[in-house]
Amino acid sequence: MPRPALVVFDLVGTTVRADDAVPRAFLAALAAEGVTLDPAALVEVRGATKRLALDRLLPPGPDHAAAVERAYARFTRSLHDAYRPDTVGPVEGAATVVTGLRRAGVRVALNTGFDRPLTDHLLDVLGWTRLADVVVCGDEVAAGRPAPDLVRRAMALTGVSQAAMVANVGDTTLDLGAGAAAGVGWNIGVWSGAHDRDRLLTAPHTHLCASVADVPAILGVR
Repeated sequence: MPRPALVVFDLVGTTVRADDAVPRAFLAALAAEGVTLDPAALVEVRGATKRLALDRLLPPGPDHAAAVERAYARFTRSLHDAYRPDTVGPVEGAATVVTGLRRAGVRVALNTGFDRPLTDHLLDVLGWTRLADVVVCGDEVAAGRPAPDLVRRAMALTGVSQAAMVANVGDTTLDLGAGAAAGVGWNIGVWSGAHDRDRLLTAPHTHLCASVADVPAILGVR
């Protein structure tokens, strides 16, 4: 099988290690709106566009839309404050994988359910502002995962027209759902982040592996 022309990597949980900052930010934002949630309930929305996740988690009512916007503002502020050089870092080998793929002539995109300002802050903290060819954010597409929009936007920005020549890599079932919806040739789940191997097995995939460090061998890129 030929190697891919483009590899699309998710950020937090796949290439970025950020411990439990995202669940804590969700729970705090919901609590401010009077919603107490079992942390286990967040598993279903990991990988989703964050505003949509809050829309699903907050109860319906006449104030629902305003509550979503308040919660989203708190969520992004919380993560912006939490993401510092001493609290976030790359998954081991991630930067080496990305630079190695690009050196081999494979284009690389990073994609995320975060909005552009929060993503830029995270990449700045990591020193990754020039790591990938392109970065696609949740507020730049019409629909978040499991819709294929993030993957297809990455394809458009890198000039790759054939989905069969694209590899998608993520740590959640929604990441894998997006890859399947886009029709990618390689749909790779890593169990280094939000979802474990058993949960990833329930989603459409071509490969599962422990870490992003295993991806080059799967793709046949050395």
